[in-house]
Amino acid sequence: MTQVYPSREDPVVRGLSESIGGPMGEHGTRHRWWTPTRVLLLLTAVVFSLGLIQKAPCSVVEGQDQNWTYSHMCYTDLRPLYIPRGLAEHAWPYTDDAETRDRYEVMEYPVGISYWAWGTSWVAHWLNGSPDLAERYRLPVDELWGLPEMSREVNLFVLINAVGFGALALLSTWLLAGTHRGRPWDAAAFALSPALLLTGLINWDLIAVALVAGALWAWSRDRPLLTGILIGLGTAAKLYPLFLLGAVLVICLRRRRWRALAVTIGAAAISWLAVNLPAYLSGPEEWKVFWSFNADRAADLGSLWLLVDQAGDVGFSAHTINLWSWILFGAWCLGVFLVGMFAPEEPRFAQLGFLIVVGFLLVNKVYSPQYVLWLLPLAVMARPRWRDQIVWQACEVFYFCTVWWYLGSYLAPAGGGDAGFYWLGIVIRVIGQLYLVGIIVRDIYRPAHDPVKASTVAEVEAGPERGRVPEPSA
Repeated sequence: MTQVYPSREDPVVRGLSESIGGPMGEHGTRHRWWTPTRVLLLLTAVVFSLGLIQKAPCSVVEGQDQNWTYSHMCYTDLRPLYIPRGLAEHAWPYTDDAETRDRYEVMEYPVGISYWAWGTSWVAHWLNGSPDLAERYRLPVDELWGLPEMSREVNLFVLINAVGFGALALLSTWLLAGTHRGRPWDAAAFALSPALLLTGLINWDLIAVALVAGALWAWSRDRPLLTGILIGLGTAAKLYPLFLLGAVLVICLRRRRWRALAVTIGAAAISWLAVNLPAYLSGPEEWKVFWSFNADRAADLGSLWLLVDQAGDVGFSAHTINLWSWILFGAWCLGVFLVGMFAPEEPRFAQLGFLIVVGFLLVNKVYSPQYVLWLLPLAVMARPRWRDQIVWQACEVFYFCTVWWYLGSYLAPAGGGDAGFYWLGIVIRVIGQLYLVGIIVRDIYRPAHDPVKASTVAEVEAGPERGRVPEPSA
């Protein structure tokens, strides 16, 4: 398999390479140790380390007001949830113990995230000297923040999670580098992503991101069973990996691979059930909180619903948003299905997956800043071109800035009223997403514009004497 070099293929990289000697030559050789994958892993480590530095000011936020956190754009959910969700007492997230439930709110996340948070809280307790939890239980919850050892323990909790997130980011890069055989550098847009730097530590979303990257890798290796397992595990951490089954459906219908379709769906269902079963058996009402929490949620940050609600003073109810968001998402999925079924060539898994997930985000009632991570592995595999990645991620970074300025009231007009600049941030983010949607749909209907398929065609035309063989659609 001949490797594709972005300095030859990608116009942006080719232009930048002129400052260091130009594109890779025909007789250029690779370094024995610094393989593309190792370079990409190093770049991921550097970017993620910069993300740690960017979030560091919020580790010394004690004594500062909440706006200070927003002004430094270093907010993370991990710190404020540690005590209110019972992690300081290492309470099982799905216990139905009445006293525990009176003291603490139930984790409002899917079980995969709750398990991870519970496990890392145990490690934080151990590293902090295994404090006496019975003594903590005798105190009011609000007083736990004032315990002398608590500040260190919360910092340990954040750092332990950060190490785990870093490992997930490295794993994601490794998987993405192997998804398109002969095109490891496609993963560079993930490794060097400003979105990864800025949002990787806000919440536990990288758990699902790594599992989605694994599903992309597994499908490219024609492993439907493993693909289904990874999609099921991802859905147990965040809902959106479930939508990748729509991409599997289109591809299997076009290939008439009924067994692969059944295996993938069945494996996804079984793995999701297996992970959810312990939580449901130990506390069915607590397990349901994630679903009821999202159902009762009104228009929230980043959504077009919030923009229309504020700009038009509409006052959408949660029921209205739930109904219409699912209607619109269903219509969007139907459109993606038709695009996939009537395309001149079979679309790639990442292309269809991106189109479905971005549709969900466009009509969803909330777009938290870290939700950009949901799209990241799909986007870089669906459209591995730096120009388009820069355009899209620049729009996401602009939104990232405006949401914190909005929460800190830095965009509030001096005379009062709504923050129109935040509405602009939402619109620009949506424009960036729709731009990438348009480019990917064009690639699907005009495959010559798709970098991955174009490089595959070039290898086939070059002939087998150069050791080039076509790869399965990924």
